[in-house]
Order: sequence, then structure tokens, then C-alpha cells
Amino acid sequence: MTETLATLIVDDEPLAVERMQVICARMPQLRIVGTAGDGAAALRMIEALTPDLVLLDMTMPQVDGLSVARRIAETVADPADRPAVVFVTAHDSFAVEAFDLDAVDYVLKPVAQDRLERAIDRAFNRRGSGRAPQPTPWIEEFWVPHRSELLRIAAADVHRIDAERDYVRLHVGETSHLLLETIGSLEERLDPESFIRVHRSTILKKDFITGLRHEGLGVWSAEIAKGEPVRIGRTHLKAVKAMAGR
Repeated sequence: MTETLATLIVDDEPLAVERMQVICARMPQLRIVGTAGDGAAALRMIEALTPDLVLLDMTMPQVDGLSVARRIAETVADPADRPAVVFVTAHDSFAVEAFDLDAVDYVLKPVAQDRLERAIDRAFNRRGSGRAPQPTPWIEEFWVPHRSELLRIAAADVHRIDAERDYVRLHVGETSHLLLETIGSLEERLDPESFIRVHRSTILKKDFITGLRHEGLGVWSAEIAKGEPVRIGRTHLKAVKAMAGR
């Protein structure tokens, strides 16, 4: 028999709940155990029904989706006993907060069945591994807007990050993606064993740096695997040299 996930749908819009029920009914891997129209009701039903999966609207009056997910994390001590949370929302601006709360996925409305199926696959993968990877203080993945969905990018795949005003541009291979976050706040969340800030507007993955070059007059550049060398800012030079054992 195919394993199913006991699923709770949470949304304050009745039509949205109805639409999600129709989509879920087409997916044999899901078993709907209830619906809730607000965050407070969702918390009561989660306690009573112990679902495997919560499809959780982000924006609700009084107790919103982030508050529900935060409350789950506070009240269920063992992460393995918590339901998997998939946020379902019309807004792409809460992704950072969502994944800080260990969400499985973040699906934008209107929800397409194939997109929800990918989210469910992630929930099953987490379940099959016994639990999600142990939490670390460092960001492990980014979720960036891409057409009508959010695209997952592993931090390990990013080789360069450039500041663009209130955004950062993540470079992955030959492509790049904009993320609404300042380079300073992002630097604090990146693993310093893997990334280093070389300039006020540039962070590089350490593995991407192939060498350091002295340009003269105290000016240094970081040579990188592909592209032009990146000038090292004076305030970051000491840390970059320390990385190289200098």
C-alpha cells in the first residue's frame, strides 16, 4: 500500500480551502484529515489530529502562518515529531522567515498540482530520512522568485554574491538570481568556513578563489575560477590574507 500523509489544510479563504481540497483529492499520497480557517483553530487541530503535513496559508488575521509554525516548533520538542509544513501564499516576501522555521517548501498561489507534488515529494524525502538535516546556524539554501514560483538554490552551489542596493545577486554557474536581502545581513548567515567577504559589495565562495594577486601600492585582487579578478577592499584584506595563511 502506498504511504499517505495525513494532511491538514489551513487557510482563511473558503474558496482557497476548497481549491486545495480538490487538488489534494487528485493526489493519492495525501489523506485530508481536516481543514482550519484561522491560525488558532489550526493549532488546536494540530494538537488533536497530529497530522503528518500542514498546508499552511501565510497571511491570516490575528495568528498568521509564521506564528503557527513558530508555535509548532516551540511546543513539539522533538523535530521528528513535528508535522512537515508547506507554506501556501500569494506573497513571495516571507520566504526567508519561512525557511528559518524549517519549512519543507513555500508554494505560491494560485497553486498548480505539479508544483504541490514537488513539495509533497520533499515532505516524503524528509520523512524517509528520519528527519530533516540537523539545524545549523548557517543558511543552507535560498528560495528566490522565479516566474510563478520560488526556486530552491543550495548555498553550496552559489559561487559569488554581489550587492545591488537592497538586493543581492546570487551567481550559480552561468546564471544569476536576485534576492531581496542586504549583503550585510546575508553575510551574517553564511558559513564563514565556505564564504568570505572580499569587498563591501562582493562575497565569494572560498573554493571559487584560485589565488591572490598583488597589484601594487597595497592593492590586492582575488583571482577566481571564471571571470575577471575581484578587487579586495582594504577593510577585508586582512581576513582574506588570513584565509591564505598570510
